Amino acid sequence: MQGSLGEKIGEGATADVHAWAPGQVVKLFKSGVSRRLGWHEVHMTHTAFTAGAPAPEVFGVVTLEGRFGMVLQHLDGPTLLQLLRSGAMTRGQAGAILAGLCHAVHKTPPPPDVLPLRDLMKVFLQSSSDGLPQHIATGVLALIERLPPGDGLCHVDPHPGNVIMTAEGPRLVDWTWTMRAPAALDLGCCHMLLSEFTPTVADDPERPRAVNMAVQSEYARLAGMSPAALTAAIESCLPVVCVFYLLLKAVPPALRERVIQRVEAALRPED
Repeated sequence: MQGSLGEKIGEGATADVHAWAPGQVVKLFKSGVSRRLGWHEVHMTHTAFTAGAPAPEVFGVVTLEGRFGMVLQHLDGPTLLQLLRSGAMTRGQAGAILAGLCHAVHKTPPPPDVLPLRDLMKVFLQSSSDGLPQHIATGVLALIERLPPGDGLCHVDPHPGNVIMTAEGPRLVDWTWTMRAPAALDLGCCHMLLSEFTPTVADDPERPRAVNMAVQSEYARLAGMSPAALTAAIESCLPVVCVFYLLLKAVPPALRERVIQRVEAALRPED
């Protein structure tokens, strides 16, 4: 594609983001990230955008010095996390914005080629070298079958660092793990990230927890649910969320054993 590699303007666990052309950036995946995963993110981001979700537009793909990349719409603006850390945005405001984005995603009709939760979890379990005990793999698939009905579009990584505050409104990036699932799964992901994982590394552990509380409060209002009903729905999804993050190696090492024990307790048959 026409463009040239410019300054690096962002970096994540799997990729670097560089300026590319006017109104465009290129997300270059790091060495060791499989091309299959890169293509999957290209497809999911394009699918989400064309379905009307708050995602960036995809213009094409490139390979630069052996690195696979996707050319995206440049979402110009600070991240929600940057505004939180600077004090330009309150915790309640940030939570309301994140809740509104999640609600907008869940109201977007899910394209048929987006995999449902159970199918995607089976792929993760079969391809992971993480060595989760077999009873957890079997148990979590059975648990998914018992979840409350829901087959809407889910982003699966909603947090302030993945929200760009553009002049046209907030947008979500990193659509790698997009799937069809109950809406509460997204809220469960947000809950684990903000209330349990992020506080272990945050300069102010109470900030992400307060944002999470605001997310749930505003989401319940937007969805017309009681806070108690939303909490119950989120709790039902948390074992699945924990397994998902264990497979992605996204659980802080200090919490890994505790998270595994939590999953095992949730999967244990009731007397």
